[in-house]
Amino acid sequence: MKLLIASDIHGSAYWCRALMARIEVESPDSIVLLGDLLYHGPRNDLPRDYAPKEVLAMLNTLADRVVAVRGNCDSEVDQMVLDFPCVADYAIVMDATPAEGADGQPAPKPKPRLLFCTHGHLFGPQNVPPLACGAALLYGHTHVKEIASRDGVLFVNPGSVSLPKDGSNSYAIYENGTFELRELVGE
Repeated sequence: MKLLIASDIHGSAYWCRALMARIEVESPDSIVLLGDLLYHGPRNDLPRDYAPKEVLAMLNTLADRVVAVRGNCDSEVDQMVLDFPCVADYAIVMDATPAEGADGQPAPKPKPRLLFCTHGHLFGPQNVPPLACGAALLYGHTHVKEIASRDGVLFVNPGSVSLPKDGSNSYAIYENGTFELRELVGE
């Protein structure tokens, strides 16, 4: 299973086009969107090429592959224009992909990995829901990318597509049980 994980597009058509180009190249099985998709919010400056209608049109082309959660800048009205569910506070993705054994054959009965997907304003490193050892908590909200482990739980923040607070626009890839942060480059 290959996932592309992104957060905090904030209505930027410019950065959403860059993300769409990476989705085409990466060819993930699913796209996990961790909220704050269409609006910039009152604390953020307008992102480059702020055009929520253009962003929703682009994202709707991916509807059959999207798992999305609500961010603190998202609202129920977004569900009226987006063709995929987007108002839940969290989503669970299970990775039960059989790992390959040393001989190239599927490994015997791999333990599924739970991926708890949320925006980060309700659940996150400071408010961790009950998760089993080996689970991963995927969150955005801070606009700062991170991969960290604590008490057997992996915390993964892909950073921000359009308004990074750590210097580079980014997303993450999950494949073969591992996460990798990747820089998003505009046109």
